[in-house]
Amino acid sequence: MVNRVLREKMVDLEATELAVREMGQRIGGELLERIMNCQTAIPRIDVKCGAGHLARFKGWRKKRIVTVVGTVKLERGYYYCGKCAEGVMPEDTAIDVQGTSFSPGVRRMMGLVGAKEAFDEGRRDLEELSGVKVSTKALERASEAMGADIESIGQLECELAMKDKLDWLKPEEQINRMYIAIDGTGVPVVPAETRGRKGKQPDGRSKTREAKLGCVFTQTGYDKDGRPIRDPHSTTYVGAIEETENFGRRIYAEAVRRGIRDAKEMIVIGDAAPWIWTVAAKHFPDAIQIVDLYHALEHLSEAGKAAYGTLNPKSAQWIAAHREELKKGDIEAVIRSLKRLRPSDSQAKKIIRKAIGYFTKNRDRMRYDEFRKRGLFVGSGVVEAGCKTVMGRRLKQSGMRWTVRGANSIIALRCCQMSGRWEDYWERRLGNNQNN
Repeated sequence: MVNRVLREKMVDLEATELAVREMGQRIGGELLERIMNCQTAIPRIDVKCGAGHLARFKGWRKKRIVTVVGTVKLERGYYYCGKCAEGVMPEDTAIDVQGTSFSPGVRRMMGLVGAKEAFDEGRRDLEELSGVKVSTKALERASEAMGADIESIGQLECELAMKDKLDWLKPEEQINRMYIAIDGTGVPVVPAETRGRKGKQPDGRSKTREAKLGCVFTQTGYDKDGRPIRDPHSTTYVGAIEETENFGRRIYAEAVRRGIRDAKEMIVIGDAAPWIWTVAAKHFPDAIQIVDLYHALEHLSEAGKAAYGTLNPKSAQWIAAHREELKKGDIEAVIRSLKRLRPSDSQAKKIIRKAIGYFTKNRDRMRYDEFRKRGLFVGSGVVEAGCKTVMGRRLKQSGMRWTVRGANSIIALRCCQMSGRWEDYWERRLGNNQNN
């Protein structure tokens, strides 16, 4: 009996909470509408259009705007420039609603949920948590528009960095080591985006495009066992589906912004993908280059299984015998062992030749014992985790297919949020509107 009464009270409390929220939003909406329209009593004068011409006041125009306290009606001045043959509405620019029917507050919430979950799920969560109702398509468009805006800022930073004009963060303490970790992951795209591209499908086609991801983080200390520790909250991300040359400028700009010029040491970590070392050689020529140890171990394991067979005990024995050589960075010993293998299968021979080339080409990036003695990271776990959290959780869900433009917008949005730059982005928007 007592439990039943308590449950009824809890249900009543929930209903009351929602009713009070709805009431508060209604009252807040009425107040906000009055505040927004108080300028209608001010005499209007002519203004200048974007081209600097005189635009004459023609009257008032109404607009419905979805805000965090409900939909309000805005009445603002409409001006017309005869030379440009275009209308001008300076109030729209001033309050950041030009070309949209959503307030900055609502768009901010749309950007948060749109970056974290599928658009339809985000729409439902937005309504459940805030009472704001938007369509799935509106949420998609707003999220991608914000991502595109963030991407434009990123491109400007790239240009400034390449001209040595980009301001960088001034750390409170000397940066001992700055790491640039790079990786790539496939993002499912619509068929039009893979037309003419070779892939891994049985028919030779591809269903994905590679999204390149880079992260920058710093290291100043070690744990009690002497292992390196990543500085808390020091990891920032950049990424996109783009060519290597463009990505190189992108990760370089982020490293510059983070203060790489003040770092005592710089380290580039990645798997053995050639494009990663192309980026490192061009933009970070003085950096220590390290091939992720776990990728190297996978190549060693693959060679052993190819030589003896996956289920053959000799395979496990061979791999175990040479793992320590690899971990110590004795790559010459690993290469000699690979060359002594004599598989009869042509495919196995191909895999072993590939492994020999892999270790030969990257031997100087695999001096793991030396790297550990210097207290360096030898794994690319940070960026691999980033591929899962930045890309995978949002862009690789079941049934998703992206355009490159749409995917890059969401990648930019997620990188901004996960790099702690979300507030900076909105402050920058506020500053731009005030300047206008």
